[in-house]
Amino acid sequence: MDGSVRGSSDAAAGPPPYFRGNESSMVSALKTLLFFTILMVTLPIGLYFASKSYIFEGSMKMSSSDSYFYAAIVAVLAVHVVLALFVYVAWNEGTPKGKGKHD
Repeated sequence: MDGSVRGSSDAAAGPPPYFRGNESSMVSALKTLLFFTILMVTLPIGLYFASKSYIFEGSMKMSSSDSYFYAAIVAVLAVHVVLALFVYVAWNEGTPKGKGKHD
């Protein structure tokens, strides 16, 4: 009887301390995901229009149809760079800061 009363009071005390640390890492992961989601939407579109009008049509004097093609290549490369950066950050997110010492 004594053990069941203690168990119910422990359950009402809240989550264990390790859960709170896990929650902060979840928030950190969601912030990283949100940052790269915004970057994935804005960077390729911005680079597409900027490279089309300023680089390919402005500096290189290409025709409109050629500049569409090359600007699309720039946007696809930007998508690949953002994806590679996301994978790199996600891969290294859980590693400790001092990688050099493994005691």
